[in-house]
Amino acid sequence: MQMSRPSLPPKRAAARSRGRTIVTLVLLASFAPATALAALRVVATVPDLGAVAREIGGDSVAVDVLVPPSQDPHYVDARPNLVLPLARADLLIVNGLELEVGWLPPLLRSCRNPAVQLGQPGYFDGGLIVERKQAPGTLPTRAQGDVHAAGNPHYTHDPASVAALAPALGERLAQLDPAHAAAYRARAGELARRLQSMVAAARAKVAAVPAARRQLVAYHASLVYLFDTFGLHQVATVEPLPGIPPNPSHVAKVLATLRSSGAPAIVQEPYYPRSISKTLAKLAKVSLVILPGGASFATGETYTARAQRTIEALYAAIGAN
Repeated sequence: MQMSRPSLPPKRAAARSRGRTIVTLVLLASFAPATALAALRVVATVPDLGAVAREIGGDSVAVDVLVPPSQDPHYVDARPNLVLPLARADLLIVNGLELEVGWLPPLLRSCRNPAVQLGQPGYFDGGLIVERKQAPGTLPTRAQGDVHAAGNPHYTHDPASVAALAPALGERLAQLDPAHAAAYRARAGELARRLQSMVAAARAKVAAVPAARRQLVAYHASLVYLFDTFGLHQVATVEPLPGIPPNPSHVAKVLATLRSSGAPAIVQEPYYPRSISKTLAKLAKVSLVILPGGASFATGETYTARAQRTIEALYAAIGAN
């Protein structure tokens, strides 16, 4: 008598199915034709870095981005469809500073692409280039909230930080694609100069605003690079600790700070909850300003245009004309 094969438990069956899906995608990627005219396939974890790569690379690169600007880059589902671009990539650009630590490692293991693994020329970590802020110095504990041991990872909001990163990325592209090296370096230098000029003009405009109006409340501790560059002061955050939802006691403290400091606005990215921010803004009679979560990569927005949108949103927050 033929014995029937025992069925797998549901969780193991789902895991096996998902594993087969990942392997299938990787195999398909290995046989997929190369994009016409694209010397390099580039993958960026976040849209700002994807937009920078596209500005520097021009027609010599094909760029994919793993996380849209509407999604919190801390929390990403490592779905099988994200493996495909990694399996085909010549260069992976990561934000670094542990921003992707919860979801990128399993994707890198699954993609089976040695070119983009940590330590290889095809792995570019922007967090190693920029001047890090808020590095705790000691290993943080959960009692401190979602604090990153390497420093605050949210530097791409700040065009000055990206200006510092651009030449290094141009050099990496030049290393991987020597035939277009001169063009990469030229475009990277041009982007850096354009962002530096933008920052200088914005700093002068912000500096003309009274000091009391240059105080702001943020939702998450994600705007320190941006605020420091433009001479703005964060007087409070809606979250009591990074990544910890606000409780009534903390909300009351933030409201008191808004009223006593004269801060004109609460600013936050679109992927953070807005209900408490809206309530605080209404009670304190201040504005709630939503900053871009990143470049609108899918619509072709450049990082330069994204930086200008951010600056305009800051002007609106502090009342600069």
